[in-house]
Amino acid sequence: MTQMDLHRIFDLQYQASRAQTDVPLLVRRERLLRMQALLEEHGPVLAAAVQADFGMRSARLTEMVEMLVLRNLLKHTLRHLPRWSRRQRVRTPLMLMPGRGWIERQPLGVVGVIAPWNYPVQLALGPAITALAAGNRVMLKPSELTPHTSAQLAALVGQFFAPEEFAVIEGDVSVATQFSGLHFDHLLFTGSTAVGRRVAQAAAAHLTPTTLELGGKSPCILAHDCDLDDAALKIAHGKLVNAGQTCIAPDYVLLPRGQEAAFTEAFRRASQRLFPRFAGNPDYASILTKRHLARLRQMLRQAQGQGAHVEWIEDAGARQDGTGEPAWGDAVERQMAPALVFGATGQMQLMQEEIFGPILPVISYDRFDDVVQAINAGPRPLALYWFGRDEKTRDAVLARTVSGGVSVNDTLLHFAHDNLPFGGVGDSGWGAYHSEQGFVRLSHQKAVFVQSRWSAASLLYPPYGARFDRIMGWMRRWL
Repeated sequence: MTQMDLHRIFDLQYQASRAQTDVPLLVRRERLLRMQALLEEHGPVLAAAVQADFGMRSARLTEMVEMLVLRNLLKHTLRHLPRWSRRQRVRTPLMLMPGRGWIERQPLGVVGVIAPWNYPVQLALGPAITALAAGNRVMLKPSELTPHTSAQLAALVGQFFAPEEFAVIEGDVSVATQFSGLHFDHLLFTGSTAVGRRVAQAAAAHLTPTTLELGGKSPCILAHDCDLDDAALKIAHGKLVNAGQTCIAPDYVLLPRGQEAAFTEAFRRASQRLFPRFAGNPDYASILTKRHLARLRQMLRQAQGQGAHVEWIEDAGARQDGTGEPAWGDAVERQMAPALVFGATGQMQLMQEEIFGPILPVISYDRFDDVVQAINAGPRPLALYWFGRDEKTRDAVLARTVSGGVSVNDTLLHFAHDNLPFGGVGDSGWGAYHSEQGFVRLSHQKAVFVQSRWSAASLLYPPYGARFDRIMGWMRRWL
């Protein structure tokens, strides 16, 4: 797409949003129903496109982690949209009575969405659904790293929506750079912290407000009293779904010292229960590209070179090459087997960057304070996971740490809760969306005050004198 095409579509949506600032509920619902039809009629086509981009990712996995989430979001949004859209009445303070006030939730105008490659359908259409529900026009830039999915999204959105309503912009990094510099009314980006900084800088030129959903090193804390087998199963699922290519995947485990061998065996059993084999298993996703796989292997080599111990979690038939890394056949060479890493330190790349793959460092601790100190020493994470029975200790962890969201005795599921906001804090992002919080984020909250015919406000007008002093004295006593 040329720069001229990009600006033409933006101008089309901008003019349409200004010509119709009040988007009726009926129009919003009809757009969401079209999105619902798109997913119902063409879900298999999108799943096939995702499979083509990853090389190995089954339609069933895409159904669970993408289509199910979107269908649930649409159902929830359609059910609650009338209440979210209506005028929000607020209490009027005594000094302004008998006037009255309310909040009008209005569309912002044109919302830009920059989507990542790891969940290329859900993280593209999810924000778009919320933006459309709020009455906005939407321009979507999917990732250039998933070209098959991006092409299908562009074709299907073009089939179900007019370009002034919702348009998909395909292109490489240069197009994404131009896209982030458009004068949007709001820009929502999901991706890495490094790219998020550049997006925020580009948006700042137009004072465009942003929502940044970034990543980070999400810790998984195991208390002394946790059920180790249950925790290992849930951590393995949270880590290995999509082969660890999930922004809220457990990034490292904090484990009571002395339980390393028991956790290794519990994690091995859990992993093999979920994936009886890794090589050639369509339910176990490939790492997206050889470049991403090379980065993960480099992390492990560096960690081993600095004294860490790597424990591979493999199926019985896995072949090995001379370096100790699994050597799969060409067709599934990017299906990387999981690995636990013991003895990782802060100087290692895998403890400095979000891993985004099936590598799980395990850090041993002696005291509860060590856990809090380890988490607070780094940037605030997008997610935090706690496993244990003691509610007092759990609440102490929640009070003494800051993270975007938390799941207790499980992983990932706070993301799926209809009524919880989802977002980061600090380096893991800013702004939250999902449910009503997302609707408010992508709406303008216009404050309205209506004065009464019998207002007493004029009693406070100048010139000031004895009457003013008496009124102010009364207000100090009663307000």
